[in-house]
Amino acid sequence: MPDPTTDTATREPNSRVALVTCDLFPDLWEDDFPLRDALRARGAEVDAVRWDDDTADWTAYALTLIRSPWDYVPRRDRFVAWAAGVPRLFNPADVVAWNTDKTYLRELAAAGIPVIPTTFVAPGESWTAPADGEWVVKPTVSAGSQDTGRYLLPSQRGLAEAHVARLTTGGRTAMIQPYLTAVDSAGETAVLCLPDAGGRLGFSHAVRKGPMLTGTGGGWVDPGSEDISARTPSEAELAVAAKVLEEIPGGADRLLYARIDLIPGPDGAPTLIELELTEPSLFFRYAPGAAERLADAVMARL
Repeated sequence: MPDPTTDTATREPNSRVALVTCDLFPDLWEDDFPLRDALRARGAEVDAVRWDDDTADWTAYALTLIRSPWDYVPRRDRFVAWAAGVPRLFNPADVVAWNTDKTYLRELAAAGIPVIPTTFVAPGESWTAPADGEWVVKPTVSAGSQDTGRYLLPSQRGLAEAHVARLTTGGRTAMIQPYLTAVDSAGETAVLCLPDAGGRLGFSHAVRKGPMLTGTGGGWVDPGSEDISARTPSEAELAVAAKVLEEIPGGADRLLYARIDLIPGPDGAPTLIELELTEPSLFFRYAPGAAERLADAVMARL
């Protein structure tokens, strides 16, 4: 009979990879098809698995990569607890817990990152709208612009205050930010960072994201409806992105991806809107070779 010691030593390593999704996209969001295909081309066995699939055996995977679990928002506590129980999860569970509540912007601002000015209103607190201006109201836990509204003051003061009250009464923390009109012309710059051959997280590619907020709605924004195009970021944008990476708790190099969303502020300088470390679209279709680079990084972690 075979020597069990020899059998264990020569056994093929586990190359099973779970790409985490949700019931909305059971076969993955199409943006991740290039990554799936690149992993398979490198010999990985790839499954699309819902994060809330109670039958999933996460211990069977050599690596679990969060991609499109976008229905977690009303169940964030469950999602964070799920992440904490998954071995070999990327990005790691502590990053998921920190990054899925946008109050992390306070920490980045305190560290000197140019963050869009943000007022946070917790449950039990009240908020009085400014006299004028254009403002965005949203919850600190959100994805796909859910429960997000844009208000022109003073004419829509009542609507803005009611939006904040609706969120806080429901036990959620609201955040209020000025609407930066540069999004209507320059758009947002999403700076995508992936590991290099040495495993160090750094700039990979960038896209321009057009404006999405057109009213006081607050519904889900279909990711397929976004106005996206490839973009070359400025040196100033790359410098801000690099500073943001330096402030990620635990260090950026343990991550497999990061997306830094920037927009010109009133003075034209890049301003951070959001740091996406949990489930961002990575826009592989706008950057030839990017999916392959991430696939290489995944295989290296196996």
